[in-house]
Amino acid sequence: MKQFIYKSIFAVLAIILIYEFTIGKEIKKYSSKIDTLTTKEGRKEFIIYLREEINRGVNKDRYLSPEDAQLLNKFFKKIQKEINEVNN
Repeated sequence: MKQFIYKSIFAVLAIILIYEFTIGKEIKKYSSKIDTLTTKEGRKEFIIYLREEINRGVNKDRYLSPEDAQLLNKFFKKIQKEINEVNN
């Protein structure tokens, strides 16, 4: 009976440790991000961050690489063609 209790305690501790070092860290990371977005100050910080990122993007000469621009152009032409087929 004594061995069963020791093995059970060891198994429970092992499961708790494995949970804390794997899944627990990820859950805490995401829950802290969610908590910052739900507070008033967290939302203000996020808005400031978004504004800074938009300003950086606006100040760039090019948003896309030439390859990405060609790919998007082909994609938009294909969508335009499909829309025109549906309308006709």
